[in-house]
Amino acid sequence: MGKIIALANQKGGVGKTTTTINLAASLAALEKKVLVVDADPQANSSSGFGIDVKNIKSSIYESLIGDVAPSEAILNSEMDNLDIFPSCIDLVGAEVEMLNIERREYLLRNMLYPLKQKYDYILIDCSPSLGLITVNALTAADSVMIPFQCEYFALEGISKLLNTIKIIKSKLNPSLEIEGFLITMYDARLRVANQYYEEIKRLFQDLVFTTVIQRNVKLIEAAGSGKPALLYEADSKGSINHMQLAKELIDKDLKRK
Repeated sequence: MGKIIALANQKGGVGKTTTTINLAASLAALEKKVLVVDADPQANSSSGFGIDVKNIKSSIYESLIGDVAPSEAILNSEMDNLDIFPSCIDLVGAEVEMLNIERREYLLRNMLYPLKQKYDYILIDCSPSLGLITVNALTAADSVMIPFQCEYFALEGISKLLNTIKIIKSKLNPSLEIEGFLITMYDARLRVANQYYEEIKRLFQDLVFTTVIQRNVKLIEAAGSGKPALLYEADSKGSINHMQLAKELIDKDLKRK
């Protein structure tokens, strides 16, 4: 049985999509069967794997709102063991369309649960909001990974996300756990970054991943080329960091078993 991990943070620009793409690629390279679920209308996870989102026949939108089976929308990536459940701009209107659907918070969960038999990891790239799609993602997930930068406003917004997780855990998904806090875009040369890193470790202790994703231009270049960093430049710092993260995640899961 596979594991569903939602990557969530209502603050934009903290590295959710970059982490999703590169963690998925690293897990696949380590011979884990992985599905990336793009739950963001911007569809950056989809385009980050080279998918032309304007020309796909079906997406997560048609599966949530229509009668398209996930198997009809899921696409293969250029990597073995890695598939993509793409998004599109139509997902913007999905939250309004979902309002009149019974048990609307469980739509994504019902859709993804059967896929846990096929994949070792299902990574959901959430939009930078705490709307109904993100609520669906957290309700579907076994755990939530929280990427964020070492800066004041990122830390300030964490309390809202933690409160949302607490509400979902109490009302919709009792088994939801925090997978961990992931420091992204870290620049050790900046004193303020080091200060907030120490503060984050003090606040969340063992929940902070040992792996830190350092600021690296190759991650940006790779995204622009429609490839994960592992395929763009495997020996780049960004690629190596995400491989370390994948190994840490796998090790944590083995210790839990």
